[in-house]
Amino acid sequence: MKKILIYAHYYFPDVASTGQILKELAEGMLDEFKVTVICVVPSYSGVIEKEYKQQNYYVENINGVKLLRVRVPEFKKNDKISRIKNILSYFIRAILITFMIGPQDFVFSISQPPILGGLLGVLGKWIKRAKFIYNIQDFNPEQTIAVEYSKNRLVLKIMMVLDKFSCKHSNLVITVGRDLVQRMDIRFKNRNTPKTIMINNWIDEKNIYPLSSENEKIVTFRKEFGLENKFVIMYSGNIGLYYDLENLIKVLKSFRKGYTHSGIWEEGPKTADGRDVVFAFIGAGSVLDNLVSYVKKHQFENIIFIPYQDKENLIYSLNAGDVHWCINAKGIKGVSVPSKAYGIMAVAKPILGVLEKGTEIRCLIEDTCCGICCDPGEYEKVKENIRWFIKNASTDKIEKMGENGRNYLVNNLSKDEAIRKYKEAILKS
Repeated sequence: MKKILIYAHYYFPDVASTGQILKELAEGMLDEFKVTVICVVPSYSGVIEKEYKQQNYYVENINGVKLLRVRVPEFKKNDKISRIKNILSYFIRAILITFMIGPQDFVFSISQPPILGGLLGVLGKWIKRAKFIYNIQDFNPEQTIAVEYSKNRLVLKIMMVLDKFSCKHSNLVITVGRDLVQRMDIRFKNRNTPKTIMINNWIDEKNIYPLSSENEKIVTFRKEFGLENKFVIMYSGNIGLYYDLENLIKVLKSFRKGYTHSGIWEEGPKTADGRDVVFAFIGAGSVLDNLVSYVKKHQFENIIFIPYQDKENLIYSLNAGDVHWCINAKGIKGVSVPSKAYGIMAVAKPILGVLEKGTEIRCLIEDTCCGICCDPGEYEKVKENIRWFIKNASTDKIEKMGENGRNYLVNNLSKDEAIRKYKEAILKS
Protein backbone atom coordinates (compact mmCIF):
# COMPACT_ATOMS: atom_id res chain seq x y z
CA MET A 1 0.00 0.00 0.00
CA LYS A 2 1.30 3.46 -0.93
CA LYS A 3 2.15 5.95 1.81
CA ILE A 4 1.04 9.57 1.78
CA LEU A 5 2.00 12.42 4.11
CA ILE A 6 -0.52 15.25 4.42
CA TYR A 7 0.35 18.69 5.78
CA ALA A 8 -3.04 19.83 7.03
CA HIS A 9 -2.35 22.84 9.31
CA TYR A 10 -5.82 22.51 10.91
CA TYR A 11 -7.49 19.15 11.34
CA PHE A 12 -10.48 17.78 13.23
CA PRO A 13 -11.73 18.75 15.81
CA ASP A 14 -10.83 22.26 14.60
CA VAL A 15 -13.76 23.80 12.73
CA ALA A 16 -11.74 25.26 9.83
CA SER A 17 -13.43 24.18 6.61
CA THR A 18 -10.16 22.92 5.14
CA GLY A 19 -9.55 20.84 8.26
CA GLN A 20 -12.96 19.19 7.93
CA ILE A 21 -12.41 18.47 4.23
CA LEU A 22 -8.93 17.03 4.82
CA LYS A 23 -10.25 14.74 7.55
CA GLU A 24 -12.82 13.28 5.17
CA LEU A 25 -10.24 13.07 2.38
CA ALA A 26 -7.68 11.34 4.59
CA GLU A 27 -10.18 8.80 5.88
CA GLY A 28 -11.59 8.28 2.39
CA MET A 29 -8.14 7.38 1.03
CA LEU A 30 -7.36 4.65 3.56
CA ASP A 31 -8.33 1.92 1.10
CA GLU A 32 -5.47 3.03 -1.19
CA PHE A 33 -2.97 4.73 1.11
CA LYS A 34 -1.40 4.55 4.54
CA VAL A 35 -2.08 8.12 5.67
CA THR A 36 -0.03 10.30 8.05
CA VAL A 37 -1.12 13.87 8.83
CA ILE A 38 1.03 16.64 10.29
CA CYS A 39 -1.14 19.38 11.81
CA VAL A 40 -1.31 21.79 14.74
CA VAL A 41 -2.88 20.96 18.09
CA PRO A 42 -6.56 22.02 18.14
CA SER A 43 -6.34 25.82 18.11
CA TYR A 44 -8.44 27.35 15.33
CA SER A 45 -10.00 29.78 17.81
CA GLY A 46 -6.52 30.90 18.88
CA VAL A 47 -6.85 29.21 22.29
CA ILE A 48 -5.11 25.94 23.19
CA GLU A 49 -6.51 23.57 25.80
CA LYS A 50 -4.31 22.61 28.78
CA GLU A 51 -3.97 19.02 27.59
CA TYR A 52 -2.03 20.25 24.55
CA LYS A 53 0.35 22.56 26.43
CA GLN A 54 2.61 19.93 27.97
CA GLN A 55 4.62 18.66 24.98
CA ASN A 56 5.87 19.93 21.62
CA TYR A 57 4.44 16.95 19.71
CA TYR A 58 1.45 14.64 20.15
CA VAL A 59 0.74 11.35 18.35
CA GLU A 60 -2.90 10.39 17.84
CA ASN A 61 -4.97 8.06 15.69
CA ILE A 62 -8.42 9.07 14.47
CA ASN A 63 -10.35 6.50 12.49
CA GLY A 64 -7.19 4.88 11.12
CA VAL A 65 -5.38 8.12 10.24
CA LYS A 66 -2.12 8.72 12.10
CA LEU A 67 -1.88 12.31 13.37
CA LEU A 68 1.30 14.09 14.38
CA ARG A 69 0.19 17.27 16.11
CA VAL A 70 2.67 20.10 16.71
CA ARG A 71 2.30 22.59 19.51
CA VAL A 72 2.02 26.26 18.50
CA PRO A 73 1.67 29.55 20.43
CA GLU A 74 -1.80 30.92 21.07
CA PHE A 75 -2.87 33.88 18.94
CA LYS A 76 -5.53 36.52 18.41
CA LYS A 77 -7.22 36.62 15.01
CA ASN A 78 -6.96 40.41 14.75
CA ASP A 79 -3.30 40.52 15.87
CA LYS A 80 -0.98 40.06 12.87
CA ILE A 81 2.16 39.52 14.95
CA SER A 82 0.67 36.75 17.07
CA ARG A 83 -0.72 35.05 13.96
CA ILE A 84 2.66 35.18 12.22
CA LYS A 85 4.37 33.65 15.27
CA ASN A 86 1.74 30.91 15.35
CA ILE A 87 2.14 30.10 11.65
CA LEU A 88 5.95 30.14 11.69
CA SER A 89 5.97 27.83 14.70
CA TYR A 90 3.82 25.33 12.80
CA PHE A 91 6.05 25.60 9.72
CA ILE A 92 9.30 24.98 11.60
CA ARG A 93 8.00 22.16 13.77
CA ALA A 94 6.25 20.49 10.85
CA ILE A 95 9.60 20.39 8.98
CA LEU A 96 11.40 18.96 12.01
CA ILE A 97 8.85 16.22 12.56
CA THR A 98 9.00 15.31 8.86
CA PHE A 99 12.53 14.00 9.45
CA MET A 100 11.20 11.71 12.20
CA ILE A 101 8.79 9.70 10.07
CA GLY A 102 9.53 6.93 7.61
CA PRO A 103 9.65 6.95 3.79
CA GLN A 104 6.64 8.30 1.90
CA ASP A 105 5.49 7.85 -1.69
CA PHE A 106 3.49 11.07 -1.84
CA VAL A 107 3.44 14.39 -0.02
CA PHE A 108 0.17 16.35 -0.10
CA SER A 109 -0.05 19.93 1.09
CA ILE A 110 -2.71 22.63 0.92
CA SER A 111 -2.26 26.35 0.42
CA GLN A 112 -2.64 26.98 4.15
CA PRO A 113 -0.90 28.69 5.81
CA PRO A 114 -0.53 31.10 2.89
CA ILE A 115 2.74 30.50 0.97
CA LEU A 116 4.18 28.31 3.74
CA GLY A 117 1.74 25.49 2.98
CA GLY A 118 3.22 25.16 -0.49
CA LEU A 119 6.80 25.42 0.75
CA LEU A 120 6.11 22.67 3.29
CA GLY A 121 5.08 20.43 0.41
CA VAL A 122 8.26 21.17 -1.55
CA LEU A 123 10.48 20.53 1.48
CA GLY A 124 8.53 17.38 2.30
CA LYS A 125 9.03 16.20 -1.29
CA TRP A 126 12.79 16.70 -1.03
CA ILE A 127 13.12 15.23 2.47
CA LYS A 128 11.04 12.15 1.66
CA ARG A 129 12.02 11.91 -2.03
CA ALA A 130 8.34 11.66 -2.82
CA LYS A 131 5.93 13.10 -5.36
CA PHE A 132 4.30 16.38 -4.31
CA ILE A 133 0.62 17.17 -4.84
CA TYR A 134 -0.22 20.82 -4.12
CA ASN A 135 -3.89 21.44 -3.29
CA ILE A 136 -4.60 25.16 -3.79
CA GLN A 137 -7.72 26.14 -1.88
CA ASP A 138 -6.84 29.84 -2.02
CA PHE A 139 -4.29 31.66 -4.18
CA ASN A 140 -1.90 33.95 -2.34
CA PRO A 141 -0.67 36.66 -2.57
CA GLU A 142 -3.67 37.32 -4.86
CA GLN A 143 -6.08 36.95 -1.93
CA THR A 144 -3.96 39.23 0.25
CA ILE A 145 -3.96 41.84 -2.52
CA ALA A 146 -7.71 41.57 -3.13
CA VAL A 147 -8.64 42.44 0.45
CA GLU A 148 -5.70 44.84 0.95
CA TYR A 149 -4.44 42.88 3.96
CA SER A 150 -0.95 44.06 2.98
CA LYS A 151 0.15 46.75 0.53
CA ASN A 152 3.87 46.12 0.92
CA ARG A 153 4.96 45.55 -2.69
CA LEU A 154 8.23 43.85 -1.75
CA VAL A 155 6.48 41.40 0.57
CA LEU A 156 3.80 40.64 -2.03
CA LYS A 157 6.43 40.11 -4.74
CA ILE A 158 8.35 37.68 -2.51
CA MET A 159 5.11 35.84 -1.73
CA MET A 160 4.36 35.46 -5.45
CA VAL A 161 7.86 34.20 -6.24
CA LEU A 162 7.70 31.63 -3.43
CA ASP A 163 4.26 30.29 -4.29
CA LYS A 164 5.09 30.03 -8.00
CA PHE A 165 8.20 28.14 -6.88
CA SER A 166 5.96 25.68 -4.98
CA CYS A 167 3.73 25.24 -8.03
CA LYS A 168 6.71 24.60 -10.33
CA HIS A 169 8.10 21.93 -8.01
CA SER A 170 4.81 20.09 -7.63
CA ASN A 171 4.00 16.98 -9.61
CA LEU A 172 0.37 18.06 -9.74
CA VAL A 173 -1.66 21.09 -8.67
CA ILE A 174 -5.28 20.43 -7.69
CA THR A 175 -7.55 23.47 -7.39
CA VAL A 176 -11.20 23.66 -6.33
CA GLY A 177 -12.75 25.81 -9.06
CA ARG A 178 -12.73 26.36 -12.82
CA ASP A 179 -11.73 29.97 -12.31
CA LEU A 180 -8.81 28.83 -10.14
CA VAL A 181 -7.52 26.66 -12.98
CA GLN A 182 -7.61 29.78 -15.15
CA ARG A 183 -5.69 31.65 -12.45
CA MET A 184 -2.73 29.28 -12.93
CA ASP A 185 -2.53 30.26 -16.59
CA ILE A 186 -2.67 33.92 -15.58
CA ARG A 187 0.13 33.41 -13.05
CA PHE A 188 2.41 31.75 -15.57
CA LYS A 189 1.22 33.81 -18.56
CA ASN A 190 0.29 30.60 -20.37
CA ARG A 191 3.97 29.56 -20.50
CA ASN A 192 5.10 26.34 -18.81
CA THR A 193 2.04 26.29 -16.57
CA PRO A 194 2.35 23.40 -14.06
CA LYS A 195 -0.05 20.51 -14.56
CA THR A 196 -3.32 21.65 -12.96
CA ILE A 197 -6.72 20.02 -12.56
CA MET A 198 -9.92 20.93 -10.72
CA ILE A 199 -11.72 18.77 -8.18
CA ASN A 200 -14.60 20.36 -6.29
CA ASN A 201 -14.79 20.58 -2.52
CA TRP A 202 -17.79 18.92 -0.92
CA ILE A 203 -20.05 18.38 2.03
CA ASP A 204 -21.02 14.89 3.17
CA GLU A 205 -24.47 14.84 1.61
CA LYS A 206 -25.30 11.63 3.52
CA ASN A 207 -24.88 13.41 6.86
CA ILE A 208 -26.06 16.90 5.86
CA TYR A 209 -29.53 16.79 4.32
CA PRO A 210 -32.94 18.52 4.44
CA LEU A 211 -34.99 18.20 7.63
CA SER A 212 -38.52 19.20 8.47
CA SER A 213 -38.87 22.58 10.15
CA GLU A 214 -40.70 20.69 12.90
CA ASN A 215 -37.62 18.59 13.71
CA GLU A 216 -37.13 18.74 17.48
CA LYS A 217 -33.51 19.92 17.34
CA ILE A 218 -34.25 22.59 14.75
CA VAL A 219 -37.13 23.85 16.89
CA THR A 220 -34.78 23.90 19.90
CA PHE A 221 -32.09 25.77 17.94
CA ARG A 222 -34.54 28.39 16.70
CA LYS A 223 -35.98 28.84 20.19
CA GLU A 224 -32.53 29.18 21.79
CA PHE A 225 -31.52 32.01 19.48
CA GLY A 226 -34.84 33.79 19.08
CA LEU A 227 -35.60 32.56 15.56
CA GLU A 228 -39.03 31.11 16.25
CA ASN A 229 -41.67 32.04 13.66
CA LYS A 230 -39.14 34.19 11.82
CA PHE A 231 -37.98 34.26 8.21
CA VAL A 232 -34.26 33.68 8.67
CA ILE A 233 -31.65 34.93 6.21
CA MET A 234 -28.48 33.25 7.47
CA TYR A 235 -24.73 33.58 7.05
CA SER A 236 -22.82 30.57 8.37
CA GLY A 237 -19.03 30.34 8.32
CA ASN A 238 -15.88 32.37 8.77
CA ILE A 239 -16.64 36.01 9.58
CA GLY A 240 -13.36 37.21 8.14
CA LEU A 241 -11.69 39.54 5.69
CA TYR A 242 -12.64 37.97 2.39
CA TYR A 243 -16.41 38.50 2.39
CA ASP A 244 -17.06 42.26 2.44
CA LEU A 245 -19.30 41.73 5.47
CA GLU A 246 -18.54 45.14 6.97
CA ASN A 247 -20.15 46.80 3.94
CA LEU A 248 -22.91 44.26 3.45
CA ILE A 249 -24.16 44.69 7.00
CA LYS A 250 -24.72 48.38 6.22
CA VAL A 251 -27.11 47.27 3.47
CA LEU A 252 -29.27 45.72 6.19
CA LYS A 253 -30.18 49.19 7.53
CA SER A 254 -32.87 49.12 4.85
CA PHE A 255 -34.40 46.09 6.63
CA ARG A 256 -33.78 47.23 10.18
CA LYS A 257 -36.06 46.56 13.11
CA GLY A 258 -35.48 48.66 16.23
CA TYR A 259 -35.50 52.14 17.70
CA THR A 260 -33.76 54.98 15.86
CA HIS A 261 -31.48 57.36 17.77
CA SER A 262 -34.40 59.79 17.89
CA GLY A 263 -36.56 57.18 19.60
CA ILE A 264 -38.73 56.26 16.63
CA TRP A 265 -39.63 52.57 16.34
CA GLU A 266 -38.97 50.94 12.95
CA GLU A 267 -41.00 47.78 12.48
CA GLY A 268 -38.84 46.14 9.83
CA PRO A 269 -40.07 43.98 6.95
CA LYS A 270 -42.46 41.04 7.22
CA THR A 271 -43.26 38.20 4.89
CA ALA A 272 -46.73 37.78 3.36
CA ASP A 273 -47.58 35.24 6.07
CA GLY A 274 -46.64 37.69 8.83
CA ARG A 275 -43.16 36.50 9.83
CA ASP A 276 -40.54 39.04 10.91
CA VAL A 277 -37.31 38.97 8.91
CA VAL A 278 -34.18 38.13 10.92
CA PHE A 279 -30.56 38.11 9.77
CA ALA A 280 -28.48 35.48 11.61
CA PHE A 281 -24.67 35.32 11.49
CA ILE A 282 -23.15 32.05 12.70
CA GLY A 283 -19.41 31.79 13.25
CA ALA A 284 -16.39 33.81 14.28
CA GLY A 285 -13.54 35.66 12.64
CA SER A 286 -11.45 38.78 12.45
CA VAL A 287 -14.30 41.19 11.60
CA LEU A 288 -16.92 39.79 13.98
CA ASP A 289 -16.27 42.44 16.65
CA ASN A 290 -16.72 45.18 14.06
CA LEU A 291 -20.07 43.75 12.98
CA VAL A 292 -21.26 43.42 16.58
CA SER A 293 -20.26 47.02 17.30
CA TYR A 294 -22.12 48.27 14.23
CA VAL A 295 -25.28 46.40 15.23
CA LYS A 296 -25.14 47.77 18.78
CA LYS A 297 -24.50 51.31 17.55
CA HIS A 298 -27.53 51.23 15.26
CA GLN A 299 -29.71 49.27 17.71
CA PHE A 300 -30.73 46.47 15.38
CA GLU A 301 -33.15 44.01 16.91
CA ASN A 302 -33.31 41.70 13.91
CA ILE A 303 -29.61 40.87 13.52
CA ILE A 304 -28.43 37.98 15.66
CA PHE A 305 -24.91 36.61 16.20
CA ILE A 306 -24.58 32.91 16.99
CA PRO A 307 -21.36 31.04 17.95
CA TYR A 308 -19.77 28.38 15.76
CA GLN A 309 -21.77 25.18 15.87
CA ASP A 310 -20.12 21.81 16.43
CA LYS A 311 -20.01 19.63 13.33
CA GLU A 312 -22.68 17.29 14.71
CA ASN A 313 -25.06 20.28 15.03
CA LEU A 314 -24.33 21.72 11.57
CA ILE A 315 -27.27 19.91 10.00
CA TYR A 316 -29.66 21.61 12.43
CA SER A 317 -28.20 25.12 12.18
CA LEU A 318 -28.15 25.04 8.38
CA ASN A 319 -31.72 23.74 8.24
CA ALA A 320 -32.78 26.54 10.60
CA GLY A 321 -32.13 29.13 7.90
CA ASP A 322 -34.69 29.87 5.18
CA VAL A 323 -32.17 31.53 2.85
CA HIS A 324 -28.37 31.49 3.07
CA TRP A 325 -25.76 34.07 2.07
CA CYS A 326 -22.83 32.91 -0.03
CA ILE A 327 -20.40 35.79 -0.36
CA ASN A 328 -16.97 36.79 -1.58
CA ALA A 329 -15.39 40.21 -1.74
CA LYS A 330 -14.58 41.86 -5.05
CA GLY A 331 -11.31 40.60 -6.53
CA ILE A 332 -11.66 37.04 -5.21
CA LYS A 333 -12.53 35.60 -8.64
CA GLY A 334 -10.00 32.90 -9.49
CA VAL A 335 -8.52 33.20 -6.01
CA SER A 336 -10.86 31.42 -3.60
CA VAL A 337 -14.06 29.36 -3.60
CA PRO A 338 -16.66 29.75 -0.79
CA SER A 339 -17.22 26.05 -0.06
CA LYS A 340 -20.09 26.89 2.30
CA ALA A 341 -22.27 26.70 -0.83
CA TYR A 342 -22.09 22.90 -0.76
CA GLY A 343 -23.59 22.79 2.74
CA ILE A 344 -26.39 25.13 1.71
CA MET A 345 -27.17 22.99 -1.32
CA ALA A 346 -27.06 19.84 0.82
CA VAL A 347 -29.92 21.05 3.05
CA ALA A 348 -31.91 22.23 0.01
CA LYS A 349 -31.90 25.91 0.89
CA PRO A 350 -31.76 28.73 -1.69
CA ILE A 351 -28.63 30.85 -1.99
CA LEU A 352 -28.38 34.62 -1.79
CA GLY A 353 -25.13 35.02 -3.71
CA VAL A 354 -22.83 38.02 -3.81
CA LEU A 355 -20.22 36.63 -6.17
CA GLU A 356 -18.35 37.74 -9.27
CA LYS A 357 -19.45 36.50 -12.69
CA GLY A 358 -17.49 33.47 -13.86
CA THR A 359 -16.60 32.23 -10.39
CA GLU A 360 -17.09 28.54 -9.62
CA ILE A 361 -19.96 28.91 -7.16
CA ARG A 362 -21.80 31.61 -9.12
CA CYS A 363 -21.67 29.35 -12.18
CA LEU A 364 -23.11 26.51 -10.08
CA ILE A 365 -25.91 28.71 -8.73
CA GLU A 366 -26.87 30.07 -12.13
CA ASP A 367 -26.55 26.73 -13.95
CA THR A 368 -28.77 24.94 -11.43
CA CYS A 369 -31.17 27.81 -10.60
CA CYS A 370 -30.62 27.27 -6.87
CA GLY A 371 -30.38 30.95 -5.93
CA ILE A 372 -30.03 34.57 -7.03
CA CYS A 373 -26.72 36.36 -7.51
CA CYS A 374 -25.23 39.77 -8.01
CA ASP A 375 -21.70 41.14 -8.12
CA PRO A 376 -19.79 42.26 -5.01
CA GLY A 377 -20.29 45.98 -4.51
CA GLU A 378 -23.74 46.04 -6.14
CA TYR A 379 -25.38 46.98 -2.87
CA GLU A 380 -28.65 48.20 -4.38
CA LYS A 381 -28.93 44.89 -6.21
CA VAL A 382 -28.27 43.07 -2.93
CA LYS A 383 -31.24 44.94 -1.42
CA GLU A 384 -33.37 44.05 -4.43
CA ASN A 385 -32.51 40.36 -4.10
CA ILE A 386 -33.26 40.36 -0.36
CA ARG A 387 -36.64 41.95 -1.09
CA TRP A 388 -37.33 39.23 -3.69
CA PHE A 389 -36.77 36.49 -1.13
CA ILE A 390 -38.96 38.26 1.44
CA LYS A 391 -41.71 38.77 -1.14
CA ASN A 392 -41.59 35.11 -2.20
CA ALA A 393 -41.10 33.62 1.27
CA SER A 394 -44.56 32.05 1.27
CA THR A 395 -44.38 30.65 -2.27
CA ASP A 396 -42.94 27.43 -3.64
CA LYS A 397 -40.31 29.35 -5.67
CA ILE A 398 -37.87 29.29 -2.77
CA GLU A 399 -38.47 25.61 -2.06
CA LYS A 400 -37.87 24.77 -5.74
CA MET A 401 -34.54 26.60 -5.70
CA GLY A 402 -33.43 24.55 -2.72
CA GLU A 403 -34.48 21.30 -4.36
CA ASN A 404 -32.53 22.21 -7.50
CA GLY A 405 -29.35 22.67 -5.47
CA ARG A 406 -29.74 19.45 -3.49
CA ASN A 407 -30.47 17.34 -6.57
CA TYR A 408 -27.46 18.68 -8.45
CA LEU A 409 -25.17 18.17 -5.46
CA VAL A 410 -26.20 14.53 -4.96
CA ASN A 411 -25.88 13.70 -8.65
CA ASN A 412 -22.68 15.58 -9.47
CA LEU A 413 -20.80 16.84 -6.40
CA SER A 414 -20.93 13.96 -3.90
CA LYS A 415 -18.20 13.40 -1.35
CA ASP A 416 -17.45 9.88 -2.57
CA GLU A 417 -17.03 11.01 -6.18
CA ALA A 418 -14.69 13.86 -5.22
CA ILE A 419 -12.51 11.60 -3.08
CA ARG A 420 -12.40 9.01 -5.88
CA LYS A 421 -11.09 11.72 -8.20
CA TYR A 422 -8.40 12.68 -5.65
CA LYS A 423 -7.18 9.10 -5.30
CA GLU A 424 -7.07 8.59 -9.05
CA ALA A 425 -5.24 11.90 -9.67
CA ILE A 426 -2.65 11.28 -6.94
CA LEU A 427 -1.84 7.76 -8.11
CA LYS A 428 -1.43 9.00 -11.69
CA SER A 429 0.70 12.02 -10.78
